[in-house]
Amino acid sequence: STTKILFLEIKQCFQHTNETTHLCIPTLSFDVLQETFKIQTQQAFLDVYLADGRYLRIDIQTSDTAERVLEVISYKIELSKELIGYFSLFLIQDHNNGQMSVLKKLAEFELPYVSLRSVKESACKIGIRKWYMDPSLDKMLMGCRTSVNLLYMQVVQELEINWVKPTEGQRQKLQMLQKAPDKLKFLELAQEIQHYGYIQLAPCSCDYPEVGCTAVIHVGNNEISCCIKLPSNQMKEISFKINRIRCWQVTFLGSVLGHGLDQFLELRIEYNDSDKWRWIVFNTKQAFLLSSCLKKIISEQLMTATKDDQEMQIEHPESDRAKKVSIRPSQIFHSGFKPRKWLYTSKSNEDDCVFEKISEEDL
Repeated sequence: STTKILFLEIKQCFQHTNETTHLCIPTLSFDVLQETFKIQTQQAFLDVYLADGRYLRIDIQTSDTAERVLEVISYKIELSKELIGYFSLFLIQDHNNGQMSVLKKLAEFELPYVSLRSVKESACKIGIRKWYMDPSLDKMLMGCRTSVNLLYMQVVQELEINWVKPTEGQRQKLQMLQKAPDKLKFLELAQEIQHYGYIQLAPCSCDYPEVGCTAVIHVGNNEISCCIKLPSNQMKEISFKINRIRCWQVTFLGSVLGHGLDQFLELRIEYNDSDKWRWIVFNTKQAFLLSSCLKKIISEQLMTATKDDQEMQIEHPESDRAKKVSIRPSQIFHSGFKPRKWLYTSKSNEDDCVFEKISEEDL
């Protein structure tokens, strides 16, 4: 089949000599989805799972979007409307060994009923999980009983499947707080644990620091943290800092008979390694999830920078405002999709300008 490539890039923005990257991807309308999947709107049931294994069965239309389903779930569990944006729906796969994989975050426009039935992997379900990468945002949720319960259940689950790495002392204290139970103190202590608030990806291959390596990736808190196994079987812990990533791209490598296209994905990051720019490649079917996480981290950084800048404007006299340097959303320039020449050739300049109209959306 024809190989397709999607190049996701943004030009450099600077704040205190740090370079940052953003992502531009298309928004699909419901009409496009309906035409693609030949959806017939009808009544159905959908089970949405909590992190502790319980689920809520809700009545939906097969054409209901993830945004609509999340609203219904939030109403049922009494999650404050102001906090809905801190959570999202995910496509999750359970494994026989008790582990689980987050395959992807469902975009607001996606149809959970259709996504669940079209996935090729077995033992998949729709689950609700928090959707932010900065652990400090936990404080925004502490005033709502439901949001505290959701965070608590997710941390307990991640402890059980070893996504987070507490010391023995931390584990004992957490167990005592579970028995109490004191969920607020439990979450406060959990923030000190390695990889708290990160999303873990399934093991994948990578070409850093050399070709033929395998990696377990944790992404969160402004980094991609990797436990890398070298071809020599030596283990190496490496952290790729987000402020050293200039751009990234997701590539469809193609498909073969009997395998879905999502089995052949790669994510490349252009990284400043020892003052030299180089491309680092991760071959993972969770490439779009990793890309969504990177975009989320960048958006949270920009929000923090904008908030800090506004506070500085309040604190400093009018005459000092021109001296400050900051990143604003208006400074982000999208380069759109940039295909490789040997895979795709643009027919005209008119074709290129179409991408300038593409809006942002999570995959």
